[in-house]
Amino acid sequence: MTIMTRKAKHVYAALLGAAFCLPSVTGYAAGGDEQKIKALEAQFVAAFNGKDVDAIMKVYVPGKSLLVFDVTPPRQYVGADAYRKDWMDLFAMFKGPLKFEISDLAITAGSDVAFSHSIQHVAGTDTKGQPVDLTVRVTDGYRKINGRWLIAHEHVSVPVDLSTGKADLASKP
Repeated sequence: MTIMTRKAKHVYAALLGAAFCLPSVTGYAAGGDEQKIKALEAQFVAAFNGKDVDAIMKVYVPGKSLLVFDVTPPRQYVGADAYRKDWMDLFAMFKGPLKFEISDLAITAGSDVAFSHSIQHVAGTDTKGQPVDLTVRVTDGYRKINGRWLIAHEHVSVPVDLSTGKADLASKP
């Protein structure tokens, strides 16, 4: 056996070994994880349209580990209880039905963590009878806990015109 042949075998063996290790190192998502996250987001849409805070909170991690940056103060919500109150306050601002939808949802999933970004739009009537039409950008971080995807971190934002300080609540591309 020549030196070149031995080197080629060693390189081949190293590449083959690396190929077998790669999935465990990078943590690829199991088949269907993106679909499970899409289903979670569809569950969220149905809960939002029904103004069902209990159902909304089922898409988030329970307890103190939830962290949310919302468009309304405070700067951050820490824990599911704090965010639950934010949802109750939001729905109290509306009378009648809401029309909520998610578009441009893009998901990247690993084996136990994932993230997504989307555009979310809500329309309805506030308690003073004024129409509300709001579009926000949302980035979610998910954790797979006991085989179930849940939102562990959420960041909701709107573009701001820095020269005027005004938020663009109808943001278009």
